[in-house]
Amino acid sequence: MQIRAEKKINKAEGFMKSVLVLMLSQVFTKLLGFVYRVYLTNREGFGDEGNAIYSGGYQIYALLLMLSSIGVPNAISKLVSERVALGDNKGANRILKIALIAFGFVGLIGTLILFFGARYIANVILQIPESELTLVALSPAIFFVTISSVLRGYFNGRGKISMTAKAQALEQIFKTSLTILLVEVVVLFYGKNVTIMAAGANFATTLSIILSCGYAALYYKIYTKNSTVENKTIPNYKPERLSIILKRLLIVALPITLSAIMSTLNKNIDSVTVVRGLKTFLTETQAKLQYGILSGKVDTLITLPLSFNIAFSTALVPTLSAAIARKDIKTAKNRISFSLLLSNIIGLPCTFGLIVFAQPIINLIFPNAPDGALLLQISAATVVFSVLAQTANGALQGIGRIIIPAVSSFIGLIAKLIVNVILIKIPGIGVNGAAIGSIVNNVLVFLISYYVLNKTIKLDMKFSKFILKPVIATLIMSVCSYWLYIMLIGIMSAKIATVIAILFAVIIFALSVIALKIFTKEELKMIPYGSKLCALLERLGIYGKEEI
Repeated sequence: MQIRAEKKINKAEGFMKSVLVLMLSQVFTKLLGFVYRVYLTNREGFGDEGNAIYSGGYQIYALLLMLSSIGVPNAISKLVSERVALGDNKGANRILKIALIAFGFVGLIGTLILFFGARYIANVILQIPESELTLVALSPAIFFVTISSVLRGYFNGRGKISMTAKAQALEQIFKTSLTILLVEVVVLFYGKNVTIMAAGANFATTLSIILSCGYAALYYKIYTKNSTVENKTIPNYKPERLSIILKRLLIVALPITLSAIMSTLNKNIDSVTVVRGLKTFLTETQAKLQYGILSGKVDTLITLPLSFNIAFSTALVPTLSAAIARKDIKTAKNRISFSLLLSNIIGLPCTFGLIVFAQPIINLIFPNAPDGALLLQISAATVVFSVLAQTANGALQGIGRIIIPAVSSFIGLIAKLIVNVILIKIPGIGVNGAAIGSIVNNVLVFLISYYVLNKTIKLDMKFSKFILKPVIATLIMSVCSYWLYIMLIGIMSAKIATVIAILFAVIIFALSVIALKIFTKEELKMIPYGSKLCALLERLGIYGKEEI
């Protein structure tokens, strides 16, 4: 019994180590992402207007990217993990080869559409003519992202999560350094031309993706050369027909892609409706500046928690797929419940932190462009529902209910479109209407996805554990950290006070989570180094020494 319990904990630790690796990678890449977005926003000649041009073009690129590749990693990860769980390594490799050809072709089509349709998209769809050059600069990236996505999905399915983490980190290092370099080169040769600066910044994205794709291809070459299990397979192996593999890939990839498209369309709705709506009572320049604040500053800040949480949705898909293939329903339930709890632990304090410290954070990060605090406070309410929906949708994909995320996202998208069109045109609301639309969208997506998830695989989600105690811990954090901030700004600069208060908030929240015993001892031991933490808490008398 003891041995079985230890094996269970070791498997859970393996899952959490994968999550931790991805999470650390996401933290690193997001911090680097902050560096170049802060640089661009504060760069003289760029600012909020440059963000509008940069983001408008980038969101269209992101949409075509979704069409060609976003469903690919999870689809391949799911199918490969199922094959590997059954010992069919040749089948897993065959899935990879077919996916490279099929999705590579789709990526090439996406590249051609963006390149040749750049002028129409910029002038007619976005109504930001300056973004044409940014679209052209981004067009080659779609093909290379598709190839890279196939390779990442393959290694995720094989449990090699570190490959994805390293590729993401390298891509962001290249992107940050090249963005700063290319923008400065543009300024040197063309002056402070915001259109060319924005195009240069987006071309840095293309170059970084090409380099990251090269790393993924090299990793695959080395892996296949050194692997001892690559060609081992189950007895009496019979390869599946090409048509069957393609069908299975599409059956999994299309619903996941549709779900991702809905998420990206959320931002495309903003890029299409915000400037249009605001121009009914503002000048075109003022409207672009408001959109620049939303897309360049607010979206950058509120998507930070999503980048941390995406580790759960990424790691859940192959883990749950393998568990379902082995008919291990209990493990699937435990993974889902624990991931939702941790997502809530991430989302709640981030939401309240952004609401309480909205203006201090903007002043700290964007000192040359300090507008947008109210918009950030309203948008912050989307964070907790976004991270929960992200995890719930990853769980649904892992257990085979892959169409539900697309359905819930579509319903949320329609609701956001309606709210945007109605509210943005009202002078007293303006761009805040887009934030309200995002709240409505994410609340609906989470509620629908969670309802279906809980109905499909009954979860033990107690109100006190999953809602009440995390809310109490968050309120304690908010009150204590803001009180400290008020005390500190009387004796030091507001920027230093903000940093200290935020660090204090993290510590207070962690201590509150421990004091309220939100995690059981078994759950603590699932976390990497959790056994050592559990032993420490036992010595402190917070947890008893009884057996789990």
